[in-house]
Amino acid sequence: MLVAVCGSVEAALLLAARGEPILGKDAVSVHAAVDALRQTQVFLSDVAGPPDTDNEQRRLTSTLHALDHTIRLAETAEGIDFATVRCGQNDARAGQLCADAMRIATAVGDSVAVLPGIGPSPGAAPAAAGTKAASIDEALAELERCATELGELQRTHRSTTLGAVADGTLTADAAIARVDTLRSLQTLTWHAWRSTFHLVGRDK
Repeated sequence: MLVAVCGSVEAALLLAARGEPILGKDAVSVHAAVDALRQTQVFLSDVAGPPDTDNEQRRLTSTLHALDHTIRLAETAEGIDFATVRCGQNDARAGQLCADAMRIATAVGDSVAVLPGIGPSPGAAPAAAGTKAASIDEALAELERCATELGELQRTHRSTTLGAVADGTLTADAAIARVDTLRSLQTLTWHAWRSTFHLVGRDK
């Protein structure tokens, strides 16, 4: 589900950056992902009894963290007006950072085999065993960098964008829409980072 949502968000951001219409099927896939994630949450709630070992307990805790962040990611994606990412330089930079984060999170999700016999999604390149852990660590570090940079950009963007209302450059509605979109992009990137972090079994 993480791969599906992040792939849809990245596609929407790339289309918006080029000024192309967002495909309706992407919105449908995100909505379907939210439903599937909710069903997963119900299933995990119905699992009887605590895990038998400390390792299983840690894995369940990580899975629940990843699930929670992926649900929040998908819910945020449902309500974004991606068209505003081409409205200004900072908006475009935010869109690119978020698209980068979605691409990286998709790659990490593809690299995780959840059960024996279940591998990456179709088309994913196989990773060499010796380099897999290092590449995942690099991906997580890059996701954190994207989230941090977006957080910093959000603060300056908000001040600049709302200030543009006072000098007549933007209407209040347009300014607030742009601020809301950038806040949502930062939220998407944050949850993508944290979801992948827990999905690969990090516990802090």
